[in-house]
Amino acid sequence: MKDFNITDQGEVAGGIFTHVSFKNHEQVVFCNDQETGLKAIIGIHNTTLGPALGGTRMWNYSNEAEALNDVLRLSRGMTFKASISGLNLGGGKAVIMADSRKDKTDAMMQKFGEFVNSLSGRYITAEDVGITTHDMEMVKMKTNHVSGIPESMGGSGDPSPVTAYGVYMGMKAAAKYKYGNDNLAGRKVLVQGIGHVGETLVHHLCQEGAQVIINDIHQDRINEMVTKYGIKAHIGSDIFNADFDIYAPCALGATVNAESIARMNCDIIAGAANNQLAEEWSDEILLAKKGILYAPDFVINAGGLINVYSEIAKYDRSESLRRTEEIYNTTLDIFRHAEIEGITNHAAAVKIAQARIDNAK
Repeated sequence: MKDFNITDQGEVAGGIFTHVSFKNHEQVVFCNDQETGLKAIIGIHNTTLGPALGGTRMWNYSNEAEALNDVLRLSRGMTFKASISGLNLGGGKAVIMADSRKDKTDAMMQKFGEFVNSLSGRYITAEDVGITTHDMEMVKMKTNHVSGIPESMGGSGDPSPVTAYGVYMGMKAAAKYKYGNDNLAGRKVLVQGIGHVGETLVHHLCQEGAQVIINDIHQDRINEMVTKYGIKAHIGSDIFNADFDIYAPCALGATVNAESIARMNCDIIAGAANNQLAEEWSDEILLAKKGILYAPDFVINAGGLINVYSEIAKYDRSESLRRTEEIYNTTLDIFRHAEIEGITNHAAAVKIAQARIDNAK
């Protein structure tokens, strides 16, 4: 395990990285175990409000630099997500560099649990892309610093349904602000990425009568969803020329960038993916110029964090859902705050979240 700090200038020691997302991280931990094949990175961004809680993502990254970029952006986003949701938590995240469909083993997850345990509670892990409640059971065998464990073990269970519910609430709030009402019936919604969260979001949208279009990198998953819900699929990577009202990115981040924005014709972006904006301070300005309303991702996808926090705060699933429903009002408040101050929605959300952290200091 290797442990190093991020400098005040936002660079990894050695002067390699200068991206804004790397600024002010408290700790980065590299985890390596030859026997199980584990290669992981844990990023702890800020613990002012409490221990850093954030899920573990398993993804087949192209290289270590890509994985490091992801974990640092994700952990920073978790700080703001916890703060704006009123939770006494800091921001952290972990990534495991592996293909979850073929590389994952119970031994690997248990070894990862040992690394988490070595941080003595500064970081609490949970589920993210490529990770299941069973994986959290394996992690739990080696550490108590884990959330999102099965309800049968006294945990809060799979957080993805609550994440999806929060995104649904945020999407309805965006519709209210953009169209004057929050009725999604008849609205064309493109859901990109149909994992656990994406499918639950599709379920909510179909129940309300939205016209749902899906896109995913796995054809077998597309076929399953089309059959199950009777919806349409957009095949291929060029999704932004399609005809839809709302874009819901629910896979990996950075799909909203200068190139994709130039091709977009939608009214609203509201999805579950973290770090949807490739360049968070400039891409939303491009969206605003095209009249596209952006619902900040770390605001509307906070339901999963609210749910796993219940294991620490000792409230039940019904209370998690009640708190997650408040995402609707929080999202509207951010839109209004941004309009009054003449700033972007993302900037307004970050400002509110940072103020709570600064006050706690």
